Amino acid sequence: MRATTIFTATATAAGFAVLASAAGAQERVLTVYAGDYVASEWGPGPRIEELFEARCDCDLQFSTGDLLPRILLEGENTDADVVFGLNTDVTRRARESGLFAPHGQDTGALTLPVDWTDDVFLPYNYGHTAFVYDTERVTEPPESFDALREAPDDLTLVIQDPRTSISGLALALWVDAVYGEDAEAAWADLSDNILTVTQGWSESYGLFTEGEADMVLSYTTSPAYHLIAEDDDTVKAAIFPEGHYFMVELAAKVATTDVPELADSFMAFMMSEEFQQMIATGNWSIPAKLPREEWPEGFQALELPETVLFYDEDEAAQRRDAAIEAWRAGLSR
Repeated sequence: MRATTIFTATATAAGFAVLASAAGAQERVLTVYAGDYVASEWGPGPRIEELFEARCDCDLQFSTGDLLPRILLEGENTDADVVFGLNTDVTRRARESGLFAPHGQDTGALTLPVDWTDDVFLPYNYGHTAFVYDTERVTEPPESFDALREAPDDLTLVIQDPRTSISGLALALWVDAVYGEDAEAAWADLSDNILTVTQGWSESYGLFTEGEADMVLSYTTSPAYHLIAEDDDTVKAAIFPEGHYFMVELAAKVATTDVPELADSFMAFMMSEEFQQMIATGNWSIPAKLPREEWPEGFQALELPETVLFYDEDEAAQRRDAAIEAWRAGLSR
């Protein structure tokens, strides 16, 4: 973050040149902490930057890396003005830090499948954890979580580590929500089908698209990418009657920002129709403030679960360690 400085110039040509240079150097900057994928060439960051800078007369700068661990380490000395990409599985710890301020936005028009009244963490898109498959490789996909547990050993899965991956943690909480005390046994049943456990989503999904595994832990929105970007309708999400774990991505204003008006403008921008229309295909997730009839055509064709499973931040914090231990113990059997 940079403070705006006002200069007085002499009436010389050289003085005006110095003033112009200094004014340019002191352009208002909004620093947004985000995950690596956001600012990548295929992530939503470049488009977000373009759209917001067109309306803010400022310089939006993404700073990527681990979100919560980084800002907790930096504390009140953080350079962040906004943090973009948190989720409810970690927001309790974030809230307890006292580093975040109210977002000031009306959440009454959100179109999430759960009620949302949080005045600090603002949703911008969501999805559901799901196992994704290619219909040309898997002609008879499991039709339930129980069926996946009983699948033949030659049906291979790739998943993510819940200790290093947001999606991996969501899977551990999903299994916990479905099976409770039987979660470890469920993991033991799945262990014969799990080809590998990767640190993050990208590595897993790459193995799937390269044909190394039959199914991959991903999201119900993943087929939309293949349909819209690749004109490929062979990728599907297996929808289970037991329900699917709901994941919402969130942004928050940093309480110590020295450009609070820019941070507020960014939060309002996230709720704009312009942002919401963009984020569907920018982040391949469901917009948090658009009704289904306004989603892109490929999104309207998605199969979505009738039952949504969701732990709020208190429940997620309470269940996290047990869910990860059940995963570890079950795969170790």
